[in-house]
Amino acid sequence: MNQQTFTVLDFEKIKQEAAQYALTDSGKKAIMDIYPVTNAKQIEGWLDEVTEAKQILAKSASVPIHGLEGIELIMKQLHKGVPLRPDALTKLYFFLDTCRKLKRFMKDKEFLAPRVSTYVYSLAEIPQVAEEIIRCIRNGMVDQNASKELNRIRKQIMILEERLKDKISQMVKSGKYKPYLQEAIVSERNGRYCLSVKKEHKGKIKGSILDASASGSTLFIEPDELAVYQEELSYLQTDESIECERILSYLTGLVEANEQELKIAVETMIHYDQLFAKAKYSLNIEGTSVKINQDHYIDLHEAKHPLLGKNAVPLTVEMGNEYDALVITGPNTGGKTVAIKTVGLLTLMVQSGFHIPVKEGSEVSIFQKILVDIGDGQSIEQNLSTFSSRIVNIIEVLKEANDHSLILIDEIGSGTDPSEGMGLATAILDELYRKGATILATTHYNEIKEFADQTDGFVNGSMEFDIETLKPTHRLLVGKGGDSQAFAIALRLGIHPAIISRAHNITYKEEKSYGENELNPNDKRELDKQLALNRYARRKKPAAALPKKEGEKNAPRYQMGDNVKITASDEFGIVYAGPDSKGDYIVQIRGEKHTINHKRFTLYISAAELYPADYDFSIIFDSKENRRIDKQMSKGHKEGLTIEHE
Repeated sequence: MNQQTFTVLDFEKIKQEAAQYALTDSGKKAIMDIYPVTNAKQIEGWLDEVTEAKQILAKSASVPIHGLEGIELIMKQLHKGVPLRPDALTKLYFFLDTCRKLKRFMKDKEFLAPRVSTYVYSLAEIPQVAEEIIRCIRNGMVDQNASKELNRIRKQIMILEERLKDKISQMVKSGKYKPYLQEAIVSERNGRYCLSVKKEHKGKIKGSILDASASGSTLFIEPDELAVYQEELSYLQTDESIECERILSYLTGLVEANEQELKIAVETMIHYDQLFAKAKYSLNIEGTSVKINQDHYIDLHEAKHPLLGKNAVPLTVEMGNEYDALVITGPNTGGKTVAIKTVGLLTLMVQSGFHIPVKEGSEVSIFQKILVDIGDGQSIEQNLSTFSSRIVNIIEVLKEANDHSLILIDEIGSGTDPSEGMGLATAILDELYRKGATILATTHYNEIKEFADQTDGFVNGSMEFDIETLKPTHRLLVGKGGDSQAFAIALRLGIHPAIISRAHNITYKEEKSYGENELNPNDKRELDKQLALNRYARRKKPAAALPKKEGEKNAPRYQMGDNVKITASDEFGIVYAGPDSKGDYIVQIRGEKHTINHKRFTLYISAAELYPADYDFSIIFDSKENRRIDKQMSKGHKEGLTIEHE
């Protein structure tokens, strides 16, 4: 697998979404480090784990997975000759406590999730480490009861500090020193008690000057009477620091002695975090486990692209039995690219141990490589056009493709002369098939559809298009090639069937009727001549205008057969009659006649461009039954025949 495949198929986005369900940074990183594998047993094991994790979540949504933050960094600080700090040891204690809670949590899950629940047995019992940490460390510092020596030192420090405070308090209140003090308070500088003395009286009090005020008017003097006590206090504080370091070194040594067990516990906890993140993501996308094989067989039932949400149109496709190459055709925005990307992405997800949003009974093949050519890849820096960049990519695909490859190619052969592009695309598909690859490709070329119809191992597919709504349904139909739907759309919007039939003949070199009154092929030249004359006449003779009111500009006059666009609804219609005194016309829209003011629509294509001068508009505006009766009545009186007009 290469990074381009992961990027184009949005695999990195899938991992980012799944990582959001991890509770720790280590778990998030583990998700982002997942990549597809090709070992079937390993993939099956991963999928089974996620299934069991979902069953656990169904019973208890709160899984005790926490306490991992910073643990990996702490483990890296071991054997550096520096004792762990109290905060690091506290984090280790909380981690060990979490391991204990997780073991207790999994104890009654052995029947529900036999595989996942057994992982807790790798969490070694090291209670002596947790007990010693909690005994020696409290409130972020070494507790005085951590050792007898530390307890003795801290008691002496407390007694000496009390003596110091009493002594200096007496000096502040003493009439001997009071006249020389700036303030009658006890000050402290660098951990030593002192008096705030006026600068002019500095010689009156014997002692060491520790500091001065910003203005220099006050000096902070440590009296000689206190120096003896404070020196003794400094010695005791040094002893305290030494004893604390000894205790921290002792605790660090305990941790280092159990380093291997702790590393396994960390790895197990990270695996649990990653696993339950996968399970939560599976629940979110309504994912399920699938069967896997190594026989190039793909059978997806109602598969959905995970990034399109639950309202995505499901995709059903089966490959690997009768055919290994699927060529999908159809109109733009019909969903062809999404279809092939969905197959590729779901394959990547399965090979990475993710559940996928499909129906039960789906099956996915394992591929060593998934090679893609999707997107134009145009590069300004490398001076590559769209076609050139696609060919450069296709060359790499041809080099790497083999009988264990899944190939996804979008709009193969596009970006150059259609005839040459078609030939090149056909040859590329044939070569990839000869290499034994499984292929999904999209195209607009009819010749490639014919190639797929006539070649063993290939099959055509198309994206369904609703001609009534003029919108794609995004459903894949396997076994039938699709059309661009340009003719159907044009016919639906009101282009005359004769013009569509002529366009079909130009495109496909065959005759096809798009309407019951199609012009005879022998009359097509006459139609061309008439259209040219109509254009000439229209240029020479301006259109008549409606009578205008005072202060109003001339309004355009529309003719029967004019194709117009309704401003409010963006629908198209054909003018039937009008205007009346109010400027209203009767316009036929989708077979129904409506009265619409001339201000509410605009000319789209004039009748002169669409129809010959003597064209019978009853073909458009009258029913087939009325036209049949009219034809009979033109030959003579027929008893009982009537024609009803709207």
